Amino acid sequence: MTPPPAWAFPEVADHVLPSGLRVRCVDLPGQHVVSVRVAVPLTLTAEPRDREGVALVMARTLDEGTRAHDAEQMAQRIEGAGIALGAGVGERGLVVELEVPGSSFPEALGLLAECLVDPVFPEPEVARHVRSRLTDIAHERADAGSRAALEFIGSYYDATDRAARPAGGSADTVGAVSATDVRAFHAAHVHPDRAFVVVAGDVNGMPGAPADLVDRALGRWSATQGQRRPGASSGARAPDAGRVVLVDRPGAAQTELYLGRPGPDRRTPHGWGAFQVLAFLLGGSPQARIDAVLREGLGYTYGIRAGFRPRRSGGLCVVSGAVRADATVEAVAALQEVLSFTGDDLTDDEVRHAADFVAKTAPGRYATSDAVADQVVRLGLDGLDVDTVTSTVEQVRTLDRSRVAAAWDEVRAGPAWTLVVVGDATLHAEGLATTGFGEVTVVRG
Repeated sequence: MTPPPAWAFPEVADHVLPSGLRVRCVDLPGQHVVSVRVAVPLTLTAEPRDREGVALVMARTLDEGTRAHDAEQMAQRIEGAGIALGAGVGERGLVVELEVPGSSFPEALGLLAECLVDPVFPEPEVARHVRSRLTDIAHERADAGSRAALEFIGSYYDATDRAARPAGGSADTVGAVSATDVRAFHAAHVHPDRAFVVVAGDVNGMPGAPADLVDRALGRWSATQGQRRPGASSGARAPDAGRVVLVDRPGAAQTELYLGRPGPDRRTPHGWGAFQVLAFLLGGSPQARIDAVLREGLGYTYGIRAGFRPRRSGGLCVVSGAVRADATVEAVAALQEVLSFTGDDLTDDEVRHAADFVAKTAPGRYATSDAVADQVVRLGLDGLDVDTVTSTVEQVRTLDRSRVAAAWDEVRAGPAWTLVVVGDATLHAEGLATTGFGEVTVVRG
């Protein structure tokens, strides 16, 4: 079978401004909506322990008023220029996002610079976003899938590690966040040391060189002498992670499953492409190994997905989905059997099918300026260049079974799975103890 044709990720042109800020430009002819990302590699370990969630509240309040424009004026200017502006924060850092027609690029950059450098964080707006985040937290605990993911991080990671607690904080810590806390966090941690800007779109259609326009808008952004980045969370695994945690939901019609064990980061010697192929053949389609048994063969689920989630160092292999409540124990036992395969059990045909799908769909995954900008940011925050994408796809194009088999055997030989089950403890607790995933701990839902 002929492998998919060669493909390369769009080229990135790097510019370093006089201020030291790096601008990464990607020319995408025909992409008239320009995507801009400002990536600030602050880490959640910088948050005060009793104010966790302050970084997310800060990110969400950046555009709620600046020294030049109050919240209403800012909203009117953003809407009037057809600009989409937002910000989020996670374990890799703060990312401020901007989508704008190329013709409005300079104006949009000016507004972005105001929000990033001169926000005032009015007390009513901060209080509103705190309330909104508290509502989100309540919803996350009510939703079975989100609840499983939250319980997983608390069970998998060491209790002393920041990764063991929600990135957006808990109800107690978020409820304590004030406008003063938000201003202090912004002043201490939102600075250009190791930050960078990504501009992706039709560069030739912009009213000026992107790097020059960024320099005019953000050239005054500077770090206070002595400002440094705290170290990132290590992602240390809990000593008792290899067990089952059953979150009790009496009368639940479905049971949510969430499994995880150590996986690689993108620097793995097996090549990241081997794990992309593994993810697809394991749980990336209705024909994948998990669904072929639990969905098509047994009818226990509408679908269970699997994948690999890289951190800057190390990562996770994750399997998640919902099953019928009345078949919970049987589904877990069947899943355990599916996941026990060895690399030698893989076939040339399934590896080639998965590899062809991953390679052939790569151009479509990066067909928009938004997707390109996001990928450049993710790689940059992990200390990787965009050549990683091209080399990964090239590996996938000609991947053979032995490489994928070795990658899976490495994961399989690692520490035991952490299994979180959100369902009726009365019905499932005793049976789950016999499935081979370890001791069962029951917690309230």
